[in-house]
Amino acid sequence: VYSSSPALGRYFRSAHVVYFSNESATVFYQLEFSVPPSTEGFMENIMNPEFIRNVLRQNIYDEE
Repeated sequence: VYSSSPALGRYFRSAHVVYFSNESATVFYQLEFSVPPSTEGFMENIMNPEFIRNVLRQNIYDEE
């Protein structure tokens, strides 16, 4: 999802599952991004956790 994202693809490096539960269908994962040096507003806008979650949500909606 993130490697093919127009907004995040060039920054995405890897994803690792930290915890997975079959009982509750819960997955915790760690994402790694390569961040450019000191770009004004980059961390607040592009690397905002809500923005990153919305990229995943949009992919889920597009598959339905």
